[in-house]
Amino acid sequence: MNLETYYQYCLAKKGVTEHFPFDEDTLVFKVSGKMFALTSLKEWENGNPALNLKSDPDYGAELRAEYDDIQPGYHMSKIHWNTINVNAGVPDQLIKELIAHSYEQVVKGLTKKQREELSRLNE
Repeated sequence: MNLETYYQYCLAKKGVTEHFPFDEDTLVFKVSGKMFALTSLKEWENGNPALNLKSDPDYGAELRAEYDDIQPGYHMSKIHWNTINVNAGVPDQLIKELIAHSYEQVVKGLTKKQREELSRLNE
């Protein structure tokens, strides 16, 4: 997966916005103001791309047990976030599924009003 594919895949999801809330390096994607994906642009440039994605705790633990390139979230809650090393031992299709899972985890945690507002986008 390349950075452009990651970027376009995240932005294609309903209601997603991009931000740099921490510094000029860390690209964060949010839905309804809540983070679901982040990455270091410098690490992509250095050939060490990685993504932080939210995950159901049990599913996240299963992924970490199965893939060496999925680790507890770097600088994040180790229970709810995973760091995925891109272009390593995790197939691109699974990475897309994990991005979608992260997005869905955040949407599931939104208030009913926020979910309704999100569902009305692009109608």
